[in-house]
Amino acid sequence: MATMAAAARPRAASFSDDDVEVVVARPDVGSDAVSASATLLSDRERERARRFAFDPDRRRFIVARALLRQLLAARLGVRPESVELTSGPRGKPTLAGRFAAADLRFNVSHCEDVAVYAFSTGRDVGVDVEAVRALPDADDLAARCFSRREYATYQALEPGERALGFFQCWTRKEAFVKALGDGLYHPLDRFDVSLAPGEPARILRVEDVPGDRCRWRLEGFSPVPGFVAAVVTERLIEDDP
Repeated sequence: MATMAAAARPRAASFSDDDVEVVVARPDVGSDAVSASATLLSDRERERARRFAFDPDRRRFIVARALLRQLLAARLGVRPESVELTSGPRGKPTLAGRFAAADLRFNVSHCEDVAVYAFSTGRDVGVDVEAVRALPDADDLAARCFSRREYATYQALEPGERALGFFQCWTRKEAFVKALGDGLYHPLDRFDVSLAPGEPARILRVEDVPGDRCRWRLEGFSPVPGFVAAVVTERLIEDDP
């Protein structure tokens, strides 16, 4: 069985919510690692990899998907290549077949050479990661994708804080809609998140429900220098005081 644990250098991140486990990795995308990783993928995954137009994207997909299989296999007590995966109506990956009963839920995000994996048992989870960088169309994207409250907060930031504020908002919103399983099909103005640098990561509103009473928890973090990420997990009834 091929292994990538040493090359990928995965590490766990710590959170106040003990019901979510987050693993951060910077996978090796060299030729040997890609070849070894490809042996762990299903035929459908290898076909998907072949459809990537650009070789760097293909390499990142192969090693990130293989590492996902390794991480799932370690938690399920099976071989990575035996893990059965499927996708929900909006494309969110889930366990399938005999593994579905484990109720191990997970989500994956990667940007450049950073991959972030989130796992939770019995709770929906979403994760997103982005490199903090200047975008020439950031203001236009914020006007289109942020809620009115978020956009007002973004506009009030000092120019030097806007790149960080933008990507803190973006990753938090993306993690939320990924936890829902809707991705960007979900209207982004139906909920608010915090985004100002130095302010705690919080869901402020979900439609007409205040954030502290909604069924979701949000945490923000920096997986590696220069990147921001967010993870959202479902809050179950027994969590309520």
